[in-house]
Amino acid sequence: MTTATPRRVGNKGPQRLRTGWFVAWLSRPLASFHLVVAIAVLLTVLGLVMVLSASSVESYAGGGSAYSLFIQQAVMAAFGAVVFYIALRIPMRLMRQLSFPVFALSVVLLVLVLIPGVGTKVQGSQRWFDLGVVSVQPSEIAKVTLVVWGSHLLASRQSEKAGYKDILMPLVPAGLLVCLLVVLEPNLSTTIALGIVLTSLLWFGGLPLRMFVTIAVSGVVAATILALSAGYRSDRMRAFFNPGDDPQGIGYQARQAMYSLADGGIWGRGLGQSRAKWSYLPNAHNDFIFAIIGEELGFLGCALVLGLFALFVYAGLRIASRSVDPFIRLLTASATTWITCQALINIGYVVGLLPVTGLQLPLVSAGGSSLAITLLMFGIIANAARHEP
Repeated sequence: MTTATPRRVGNKGPQRLRTGWFVAWLSRPLASFHLVVAIAVLLTVLGLVMVLSASSVESYAGGGSAYSLFIQQAVMAAFGAVVFYIALRIPMRLMRQLSFPVFALSVVLLVLVLIPGVGTKVQGSQRWFDLGVVSVQPSEIAKVTLVVWGSHLLASRQSEKAGYKDILMPLVPAGLLVCLLVVLEPNLSTTIALGIVLTSLLWFGGLPLRMFVTIAVSGVVAATILALSAGYRSDRMRAFFNPGDDPQGIGYQARQAMYSLADGGIWGRGLGQSRAKWSYLPNAHNDFIFAIIGEELGFLGCALVLGLFALFVYAGLRIASRSVDPFIRLLTASATTWITCQALINIGYVVGLLPVTGLQLPLVSAGGSSLAITLLMFGIIANAARHEP
């Protein structure tokens, strides 16, 4: 009597078990929460390391300590961690109740910052409140307040089954008022971010496609007019379409960023070994920090940053799609769109695909107000993840 020999099935069994475990973990409600928290921590830590590397030379050359800008960023990161925890613990009902008063307060701050002697003017832009230890930028606060209040407003309109005019009238004039006040600072980059917030709210709020297209086209036309209205903005547009016309002038920064990225190659020159930060690349620690990441950490470092933001998109939209509360759904989807679009615009102009706008890379670029406000928004999204069914 012969015995049948069992057929080999290879090693697919353990692989399926590992894959099944990962899929099972993703299916847990708290998986989105853990993803959001992990992404916030990783991007913040990466930002602190890269700000230290990119700013040390210029900080020391300016007569101060090589750690001066890094210490400021670290202090604001600690403050951001506090507001992250507060946003994580605040009840959603209370957040909705306070949404309009806080939004109105942010509009008042935008008006006050334009008053001479109240707001601080730096390099031609009056957009900060100098509090001595730190500087506060009201336009950054307005991003969060517009997202929260707009989501509350649209969620209320949906529950009342209001018409499209009722959706547009309260939200669009208020959003345009905020954009106008930010333009007067002047601050086109933040105006673009606010436009993204308003557009995403209308999109996820269910605005008809024909009306949405009309508003989107109007926004693009307005942004183009604003981009060409001021000398330095029109110079940036000219440098983008004709990069070789003035390589030592208006096109210098974008050109040096490309050299910095090319110098990094696949593996990078090594952490702290950038050449561009030795006063060859202006704003290396701020708007163009992605170029320093590419130079020191190489293509793999850039891919890591892109991967983290891609994972953030997955987590944010997953929270929105799984939520049964229309407020949480609108809030999470709009905030995810705003942060992701801002990151893509920053990376886009660093690699030469878009004109230079000055939008920072969220959680990575130097800038205390931007870092703290973005961590606040991540805390709100993590709070929303705790309410998944």
